Parts: sequence; C-alpha cells; structure tokens
Amino acid sequence: MGFTDLIADGGLTVLNSWLETRSYIIGTTPSQADVAVFNGVSKSPDPAKYPHVTRWYKHITSFQDEFSTLPGDTSAAASAYGPEITPSPATAPAAEAEEEIDLFGSSDESEDDAEKEALTKKRLAEYAAKKAGKVKPDAKSIVTMDVKPWDDETNMAELEANVRAIEKDGLVWGGSSFVEVGFGIKKLQINLVVVDDKISLDELQQQIEGDEEHVQSTDIAAMQKL
Repeated sequence: MGFTDLIADGGLTVLNSWLETRSYIIGTTPSQADVAVFNGVSKSPDPAKYPHVTRWYKHITSFQDEFSTLPGDTSAAASAYGPEITPSPATAPAAEAEEEIDLFGSSDESEDDAEKEALTKKRLAEYAAKKAGKVKPDAKSIVTMDVKPWDDETNMAELEANVRAIEKDGLVWGGSSFVEVGFGIKKLQINLVVVDDKISLDELQQQIEGDEEHVQSTDIAAMQKL
C-alpha cells in the first residue's frame, strides 16, 4: 500500500495514524524516507485534523538544509514506505533459517536396534549443540519521551544537554525536538532505544527528573518493540 495521495484527506489520515507512535517514517533518525513523504505532503497540514503529521512536518522542516545528506535511497517515492510495505528480498535482512535436521534419519533395515539408538542419540546431541550455539538477540524498544520544563524561562538547551549526558549500557539517545505546549512553554520530545533487560524506564525518568533546576516532569509519549 504505502503512502499515496498525501494532499488528500485519505492519505493524510493514514500518515497521521502511522506517526501516532513514531517520530520518523522509519527508524529513529531522519532519513530519505522522511524527505520523500515530506515532499509528498507539500505543505503544512491542518494541526486540528492531523496533529501527529503536523508535529512531524514541523520537525522535518528543520532538516531541510540537510535533506541531500540524510541516509537512505534518494530515488524512492513516498509510496515505498508506510503500512503493508514489505522489504524486498534484496534489502530485507536475511532471516536466520532454522536448520532442518533429520533426527532419526534413514537406516538400512539390516541395522540392529543398538546401532539405530546410537545414531539417534548422536543426531539429538548434534541438534542440541546447534540450538545452544544460537544466541537470542536482546529485546529492544524505541521510546518517545516528553521532558517538561518548569516554565518558559527554563534554558531548554541546558535541559536537553543534561538529558543526553545520561549514559547507560543498553541506552541510545536519538533525535529530538522542542514542541510547543502553550503560553510560550516548549517541552523536549526525545527518542531513545533501550535494551529491555538492561534499562528501567521508571529509573531513567527518575534520574532525568533529578535535574530539578530544569525538569518539572517526564512522560512516555510512545513506545514500540523493535
């Protein structure tokens, strides 16, 4: 399906739904996918009807001078991204194929029971060894976090620097933007990737909120498994 007719209500509605839990079209940083969809939208959408598209559009606008340097396929159209798009075999990561092992194999009818049992045990052991050698990858999540300041006089550059200064094993900071919340106050909206078994989001939020000079509170705006 992909993103099509992005100047019409139908296309913008699909895009708005897509961006409800995402900061970028794909991945955790701006790319040529954002450029292609941005060019398809052509103008800032109605924030009342498409709030998530509006947020994303304003953020991507800040990268316009860098469009040509963003990673990705510069020839791909907006329709190459979005719902029900499956990566082509040429670009999709190769799935780890589960090796098929004939646990019991064929054997001559002349083999006695002892030989059959020995062969079965050998192949079961080989199979177990192969399974044990396969390391399950760490489960990861991409998170969009809102960090709210005290007021419009809070130094947001210092606030963001203090947030990004937090370093942990299993934590990677991504793109960010300042989002207007009213009365001249802006919140920091920042993306991060966490290894689920290593990072506690509650503890991370408490650590960020420890910057009492700048931070009033934090919220998890969106979260999805990678």
